[in-house]
Amino acid sequence: MGGDNKTTVTGFLLLGLSGQSGQEELLFGLFLWMYLVTIVGNFLIILAITCDSHLHTPMYFFLANLSCVDICFSSVTIPKMLLNHLLGSKSISYVDCMAQIYFFITFINMDSFLLSVMAYDRYTAICRPLHYTTIMRPELCVLLVAASWLFTNLHALLHTLLVVQLTFCSSNAVHHFFCDPYAVLKLSCSNTFINDLMVFTVGGLIFLTPFTCIIISYAYIFSNVLKCPSVQGIRKALSTCGSHLTVVSLFYGAILGVYMHPSSSYSVQDSVATVLFTVVTPLVNPFIYSLRNRDMKGALRTLISDSRSRKFQR
Repeated sequence: MGGDNKTTVTGFLLLGLSGQSGQEELLFGLFLWMYLVTIVGNFLIILAITCDSHLHTPMYFFLANLSCVDICFSSVTIPKMLLNHLLGSKSISYVDCMAQIYFFITFINMDSFLLSVMAYDRYTAICRPLHYTTIMRPELCVLLVAASWLFTNLHALLHTLLVVQLTFCSSNAVHHFFCDPYAVLKLSCSNTFINDLMVFTVGGLIFLTPFTCIIISYAYIFSNVLKCPSVQGIRKALSTCGSHLTVVSLFYGAILGVYMHPSSSYSVQDSVATVLFTVVTPLVNPFIYSLRNRDMKGALRTLISDSRSRKFQR
């Protein structure tokens, strides 16, 4: 290592959310439970939508994709944290860390794009019901999802390549349970101005464009509902959009609070806040969409009763 205290980093140490062993045991149990519930809950959503022909509509097509993304999103970060705890290790290789950054950015943006597409779907259903089937054709739905995957992967590749170009100091301790891009940038000896600039320009564009689409879609929805403020119309709008608005508020509220400032000001409080959208949001999505949706509850009941019937027949 030279006198400038720079070295070639071959790995990082994930310090987690707490440095105390007692709290780490508690966090391990909590994260394990949340991960298992996330996987099972989102998988049931996908299975219910796949098996029930009544749910083969654009809205549920996008919801199934959201559940799939949430499974992947949780699987990028939590399993490594659980494995390290079991092995008594805090290490993650440089390659694995860069892979975490890439897939973290991909799936967090994919969540954002899908929430935007779902908002547009609700706008079309409520504001243009007579043209809904004409507009939301299966080809358009597939195109919207495919375009979202393309943009999010290109965006993730850009940021990951910029991180790879950085030089890291002798300190390789990441104050997080995964390789959060901001937490890793804070360890760099290089000038991260370009990285921060890309976060606020390209990242801001990729992130705020779907957010703006959601705001505009719901502005039109509520404007349309208020034009004929019947109790039935308001109830229909709330039942149709309530679940989606709950998820949007939780997801965007946490992200805007964490990432809309330079990486140099990233703090331990921010790392705790990221748990909201990396762990909590994928966990609660199945409950929000199933408990507040009559069709989904019916599909889940049918799925469970059919599985029980097959079990008894054996």
